[in-house]
Amino acid sequence: MDTEIRFKIHDREEFAEGKQFGDIGPYERISGEVQFAVDPDTDAFSMVVDLQHAPRNGQGLVEFATDFYILRPADLERGNRRLLYDVNNRGAFRMLQFFNDAVHSNMPSTSEHAGNGFLMRRGYSLVWSGWQGDILPGDGRMTMRLPTAKFDGEEITGITRSEFIVDEYGVLSMPLSANGFTSSHEAISTDTRDATFTVREYESDQRQPIADNAWEFARLQNGRPIPSTTHCHLPGGFKPGWIYELVYTAKNPKVQGLGLTGVRDLISFLLHEDADIDGTPNPLRQNGARMDKAYGWGRSQSGRFLREFVYQGYNEDSQGRTVFDAISPHVSGGGRVVLNYRFAQPGRYPRPHDDHLYPSDSFPFAYPVITDPLTGNTDGILKRPDSDPLVIHTQTSSEYWTRRGSLVHTDSMGNDIPDHPKTRVFHFSGSQHNADPLGGNPNAENARHPSNPLNTTPLLRAMLDSLDAWATDATPPPESMAPRRSDETGVPADVASRVFPKIPKVEHPENANRLFVQDHGPDFDSGIVANEPPVVDRSREYAVLIPQVDSDGNEIPGIRTPHVQVPLATYTGWNYRPTGSAGQAIAGTIGGHHPLPITKADRDETGDPRLSIEQRYGSKARYVRLIALSAQKMVEQRLLLEEDADRYVALAMGQDFGSIE
Repeated sequence: MDTEIRFKIHDREEFAEGKQFGDIGPYERISGEVQFAVDPDTDAFSMVVDLQHAPRNGQGLVEFATDFYILRPADLERGNRRLLYDVNNRGAFRMLQFFNDAVHSNMPSTSEHAGNGFLMRRGYSLVWSGWQGDILPGDGRMTMRLPTAKFDGEEITGITRSEFIVDEYGVLSMPLSANGFTSSHEAISTDTRDATFTVREYESDQRQPIADNAWEFARLQNGRPIPSTTHCHLPGGFKPGWIYELVYTAKNPKVQGLGLTGVRDLISFLLHEDADIDGTPNPLRQNGARMDKAYGWGRSQSGRFLREFVYQGYNEDSQGRTVFDAISPHVSGGGRVVLNYRFAQPGRYPRPHDDHLYPSDSFPFAYPVITDPLTGNTDGILKRPDSDPLVIHTQTSSEYWTRRGSLVHTDSMGNDIPDHPKTRVFHFSGSQHNADPLGGNPNAENARHPSNPLNTTPLLRAMLDSLDAWATDATPPPESMAPRRSDETGVPADVASRVFPKIPKVEHPENANRLFVQDHGPDFDSGIVANEPPVVDRSREYAVLIPQVDSDGNEIPGIRTPHVQVPLATYTGWNYRPTGSAGQAIAGTIGGHHPLPITKADRDETGDPRLSIEQRYGSKARYVRLIALSAQKMVEQRLLLEEDADRYVALAMGQDFGSIE
């Protein structure tokens, strides 16, 4: 047997105070640990980097473990026999937050954690487990216990790179991981002469060396620096917004690729086995009821995990069976997660300013197999017809601006490519990467302009129903809705800039997140990064397109929610960092919100070219009618559920129109 699995159940209790979820009834929550023991010499684990160098137990197996959390119908026979796996994001649960409009929790237990109950009313069994082996315990985060690789008992070392960008003055010391929830790759020594430390304001600026005696490998304790091989101390402090880059030699890598096999083997077990090796019953079996299908969902980093999981062949278990029948990566853009590598840093991903040269964005980006003329490689994410899942890929405007999202459905030159028959790609027009349904009003805490408040969770609910129907009875989803070069709805940033209205004090970017061919070293495909930073070939550039806009600055292609179809503002997927903090750089994945002038007098006073709310709608009653009409049309197109159409109307009725009521 390739894998021994043991379930250690720590807690089993009712969920949400025993609340009844329609015909499904109450739910229960089950949590604990899954222990794995795997044979590193079998084909099922041949892809895992450094697994041959991991310690073995007396039976020659490599052991590791992960947390798990399950919410399932108390009476499993009343459920829909569908397992929905939420790929946690840096240890955090996201599924209930983004499908149920629930209060976020990494230990969901109460009614507020159930939100509107959507997933429970559908009868899904919800599963979480750890997969990212460098996540530190705390706040209920999902963690993994992984072995450390060694060469015949000797430490493995290798080059690695850390990047630090802080948002406030007074920061003197940072973990080498650049955050407090991820463990750091330990430096081989505290001698700064063994490392290279540089600083620059913008990504394209020349790196400025920081002298060896101007910093140290140290952490602060009671305000004093203490030598540390996992921290960096800069006595003068880090400048907000500036890019600090540290290249050093690290030691003792974890076997992070086991995060991929752990998900594969856990889902396979829950689908197919009655009990674990010790006889502990499968928690998703009860009185003959079992899971018929498994779906994977993940947002941002977690969506990139799903794309890598399928691309690398992990969607087939050791018995040749398909793991996920369908997946839905959300806001992953064109990237995949960099996990199965020595000294991997799966939490990093390239944006125009932040972590720009980390390698998660590399060919292939698209699902169909195509040829990349820049490298000569032929490849695609879906290249195993027997195990490839159905895919609904969803992304916002931010992914086109900062995550090279167009490459999901165009080739390297920016030309449209046909959908793979197993995929659909949907652009959520005008929205930003983190569209928290409970996020409140726009704010400008970490950006020049107020952030984008568009809520896209109603679209996710409709997408999940379509995914289930597709996997269950082959009912095809709506056709893809994304920017296209052929109809000029997908364009270079400078083309959209010429159409974008001259909103007072708003400057449209001239470039999205540019991407050139990068060389990470000769053994990169084998999981070893040798070039830090990578060698960038600026003569070979991928074409990154963004959605074209209308005269209001709102995006034309994609799924336009009622709030975009009947706008009160211009919504963008881009923003700028705050003034004084690399203020000309795009602010990560934060979007922008630019309210329309309320009256014609307001418009005339500010010189705003956009029609005022008064000129567009005349009255609140007409605005509400237009919202209702647009929502109902989306229901007919299967892009919105009836219950969410009602929510849009209720929001419109509660909208404050001031003097033009």
